[in-house]
Amino acid sequence: MGSSDLSKWSRKKILAGKVFSPGAPVDEQSLFAGRTEQVNDVVQASVQRGQHALIFGERGVGKTSLANVLSDFLDDIGDTNTLKSGSVNCDGQDNFERLWVKVLKELEVVLQTSGIGFMAQQEEESVPLHTILPDDPSPEDVRRLLQRYAENTVIVIDEVDRINNGKAKNLLVDTIKTLSDHSVNTTLVMVGVADSVDDLIERHESIERALVQVRMPRMSTDELSEILNNGLEVLEMTIQDDARRRIVTFSQGLPHYTHLLGKHSATNALENEREGITLADVHEATNVALDKTQRSIRKRFHDAVATSYKDTLFVPVLVACALAETDELGRFAAVDVRKPLSRITGDDYGIAAFSRHLNDFSDTRGPVLHKEGKKRRYRYRFRNPLMQPYAIMHGFDEGLVDDNILEDFHPKN
Repeated sequence: MGSSDLSKWSRKKILAGKVFSPGAPVDEQSLFAGRTEQVNDVVQASVQRGQHALIFGERGVGKTSLANVLSDFLDDIGDTNTLKSGSVNCDGQDNFERLWVKVLKELEVVLQTSGIGFMAQQEEESVPLHTILPDDPSPEDVRRLLQRYAENTVIVIDEVDRINNGKAKNLLVDTIKTLSDHSVNTTLVMVGVADSVDDLIERHESIERALVQVRMPRMSTDELSEILNNGLEVLEMTIQDDARRRIVTFSQGLPHYTHLLGKHSATNALENEREGITLADVHEATNVALDKTQRSIRKRFHDAVATSYKDTLFVPVLVACALAETDELGRFAAVDVRKPLSRITGDDYGIAAFSRHLNDFSDTRGPVLHKEGKKRRYRYRFRNPLMQPYAIMHGFDEGLVDDNILEDFHPKN
């Protein structure tokens, strides 16, 4: 094998790590898949005065990726005058002033300054906007600053749900309202988990008309396949239908796992000097994914199912939870667990046989599930949605789940 052939495979393996990026949101429009309706909603809000957008959904569904490529979509419609800021991440230490200092550091404005001397000409100086933000600013201070210096601006504020300061949240809502009331041509695009919608709106119902609420559901089978197609086209690789189906099914609508399994499947094929991905490559990629998944997820899973007793139901019940039919918020009831559990174990367990396990998973064992509602009407959801595909892959690896079970319980979309 010549050196040129070796460099070809090496180059492609490096490229695979770029086109499939499980550890970071997508930041190139060419690699962004689907989400046509959501993209249109956010773009329409971005080009209308007085309108702002809140992108919400489960963790891991691609909200930040959409925000990252928003500027590309605005460029596509010819909005060349728009000044875009980078995406600003909130954190638990943010108060209102700290948040806007971070935002305005991303925006620069050209100011006219006078030179020294009677005949001196004015000079232009580019300064970040945060340098002219007053101390302890109010929403009106922010509004006036943006109105004067940041017309035609889109500001992305990511992870708004991480703001713990109640006053900061109230002031952010007031900022949205005053920007809308004054028809300021600056758009705030906020990104957060589903709960952040109710949290913001209940603080000021009058902002509802100014806020376009864009729900990001889990991705469809076609959209996940598009992720694979986009990446493999760049790599000039192919994939067998059964291998594609396995990756899409394991992903459970979450693009993180499509990227993770796509990357390691492609890498395994390339290491064997092949440009076609097979089911065997996906099998190897699954083993890697189980090992490379975030340590916190792996630890929570194993803490949840750990026991010194043999033949317990902890693993089968947690895998059955991952296969259970859910509503649009990712919630399921105990009755939804019964059918997949019966398929996994071959026994027709009644709810009483595993209800304690659901309670333990919501309390002492992790917790990995969030429980809400009243007795006999409890509903559950995974606290971290990325746990769900991990549990399914673990069940497959342990022989509890096969392709027939995956097909029967895979969400139909």
